Amino acid sequence: MYDLHTHTTRSDGMHSPEELVALASGKHLTGIAITDHDEIGGIEKAVVRGAELGLEIIPGLELSTTYRGYDVHILGYFIDYQHAGLLRLLHVLQEQRVGRAHRIVEKLNRLGLGVPFETVLEYAGEGCIGRPHVANALVRHGYVTTFQEAFNHYLAEDRPAFVPKSVLTPEAAIAAIHQANGIAGLAHPGQNLTIEIVIDVIKLGVDAIETIHPKHSNERQRFFNELAVKFDLLQTGGSDFHGGAKGLEKLGQFTVNAEQVGLLKSFVERSKSKWH
Repeated sequence: MYDLHTHTTRSDGMHSPEELVALASGKHLTGIAITDHDEIGGIEKAVVRGAELGLEIIPGLELSTTYRGYDVHILGYFIDYQHAGLLRLLHVLQEQRVGRAHRIVEKLNRLGLGVPFETVLEYAGEGCIGRPHVANALVRHGYVTTFQEAFNHYLAEDRPAFVPKSVLTPEAAIAAIHQANGIAGLAHPGQNLTIEIVIDVIKLGVDAIETIHPKHSNERQRFFNELAVKFDLLQTGGSDFHGGAKGLEKLGQFTVNAEQVGLLKSFVERSKSKWH
């Protein structure tokens, strides 16, 4: 079985790529996709460790986009993670993320919360900086007691330190993934999207839809299965693993089988000429 949605410390996960591979191997999975947010830096280390442990690593990522005011995440699978065009896009996105984090910290400072930007960078490490790292810094400096409290009081969309993201469109994300010879899939459509938005994004040209996800009820999963058939989409699934005790429970529970992964691989081979 394969878990096609996991995150490492290269974005907002709690485990290094090597640690994640070891955990997945311990769950007796056949393979996993590394799908860090706007970041591919963990793939190579995961591939090396996967070869040592006999775990197949599918190179991927999760691009953050905005469509009609909604956060829409586009998963990429089997990407060429050394593709020059993709690397240029990710460099721009990383610079935008750093700028956003700076502005969030400036807002917090103006509110009287002395959070040093260096602390945020420390939590981000080599990874893709974001609000979770600011939240950890707020906890560390005693301004809140929990990660969630940081979002509830300061970092969520309607809170005083919120800074909107720079906008990447789903079309641009899909195009970048296709140019890197990857499959573009709509992530966790049942988490925060209306059916109208889901269908709109499907019509923008995704190849797949994530039907299996911890946030999807059985009823929701059946609905997205039917939607995939209606629009002739591939189906993917995974635990959206980030770490922690609850995450570890989910790892290995939300999976797709080898036949489904085989369909993804065949689709990539058939589509390469069309994408260029």
